[in-house]
Amino acid sequence: MADAAGTAPAAASDGLATFAAPATTTASVGTPAPAPAFAPSSSGTGSVGGALVALLLVVGLILALAWLARRLPGMGAATGNRNLKLVGSLSIGPRERVVVVDVGGTQLLLSTGAGGTRTLHTLEQPLPEPEAGPASPFAQVLAQHFGKNK
Repeated sequence: MADAAGTAPAAASDGLATFAAPATTTASVGTPAPAPAFAPSSSGTGSVGGALVALLLVVGLILALAWLARRLPGMGAATGNRNLKLVGSLSIGPRERVVVVDVGGTQLLLSTGAGGTRTLHTLEQPLPEPEAGPASPFAQVLAQHFGKNK
């Protein structure tokens, strides 16, 4: 005799009835494997495009560093000339400056601007060297760190 669940009683060796689980067959439905995130392209345009972008980034970085090197003081070709030295400068406008240049021991007062460079005066007496004041606490700590004690 079968119960409501559809299981038939099994005969036990001690005379008691036990119920066996119904035999069911289930088919497992397989899920398709996920596609790779970066599938190789059938053409070489992806690798060429990536190489072109990398090349443009490197060329842009070189140009940006060249522009920055020109804008920073002390990075020009004049730093290698020992007979020409910039003693001091003062900005008097957005594009105009007054500079004192030491050329072979002679100091010249020059004006530079959009109209060019002009000699304003030749100094008979060299400008006095500014006295170095006490270094700031940060400069002292930095000098101690790098072993440049004064």
